[in-house]
Formats: sequence, structure tokens, C-alpha cells
Amino acid sequence: MSKLSLLSANDVQASLCEWLVVKRKTAKLSRDQLAKISTVPASTIKKFEVTQQISFRQFILLWQSLDELDRLNSLTQTQLFSKAPTSIDEVLG
Repeated sequence: MSKLSLLSANDVQASLCEWLVVKRKTAKLSRDQLAKISTVPASTIKKFEVTQQISFRQFILLWQSLDELDRLNSLTQTQLFSKAPTSIDEVLG
């Protein structure tokens, strides 16, 4: 968890919010229409789109209304990565 990253939590939050806004607009859904589908109040959707603040539960409800929950859940799955090189010879070899 102490890995160095150029991204902040706010950057990721803004990116996820923007992604859901694009998905909503691509689906040609108004906030009111998305509210009916997701059970998240339209006022909460507006607040989320403006401030990027929302409860995790409501975020999941919006996500499942606009995309597959399996894609979100896949972030929790352990992925096998190859071992990072430890020498220049391994990089070049």
C-alpha cells in the first residue's frame, strides 16, 4: 500500500465520476431517468457529478445501472504479475 503513485485519491475519484457521466450521456439518460433506474435520487446524482462526493453504495448502484458489476468486481481479484526485473541484463535480455 506504500507504492509511489502520481495519482491522488482525488484524481481517481474525479476520473471515476467523469467516466460515469460519459456513460450516462452516451446512454442518453437524463439524471432523472438514471435516478429511476438506479434508485439513487437525481439530486444525489447531480451532487456527485458536481462535487464527486457520493456514498460507496450509491456509487455501486450507479455503476450497475451503467455498466457490468463484474467489471468493477474484477478490481478485487488477485492478478498474477511477472516478477519485475532486478538487473539491466534482465531488462535487455
